[in-house]
Amino acid sequence: MTIYIDADACPVTRIAEDIARKHGIPVTLLCDTNHMLTSDYSTVKVIGAGADAVDIALINLCQRGDIVVTQDYGVAALALGKGARAIHQSGKWFTDDNIDGLLMDRHLAKKARRSGKHHLKGPAKRTEEDDKRFAESFERLIQEALLNDPLA
Repeated sequence: MTIYIDADACPVTRIAEDIARKHGIPVTLLCDTNHMLTSDYSTVKVIGAGADAVDIALINLCQRGDIVVTQDYGVAALALGKGARAIHQSGKWFTDDNIDGLLMDRHLAKKARRSGKHHLKGPAKRTEEDDKRFAESFERLIQEALLNDPLA
């Protein structure tokens, strides 16, 4: 099992690394050339800039049993399709049961933005409670993965 983090502007990278380190699970951070990252634990892969370059590289690397941390519903859907688990920076697990609805919501929001008739607010400022919620959810996801895929 490897944890892959779509690390471009990801606010939970260090939290995920700390939890992964506790379990001895390797982590790979993927970012583009606009977000140079360093880590004393994770492998950092810098992917050339370009639309979806990091997303494509992440999906090419991940395999069944891996965990993907991303806020991108499309990346999550592709990871699930490969048999990986996926989690949002909010702590919400992406699953086969919820991904279609999330993709539809994303499509409708994009359509509303294009129409110019709707102004959609961005996300609220991140809080310590958000970080705590992610950490607890990520820990549960890892525990489930280790329980159900002991060889992963």
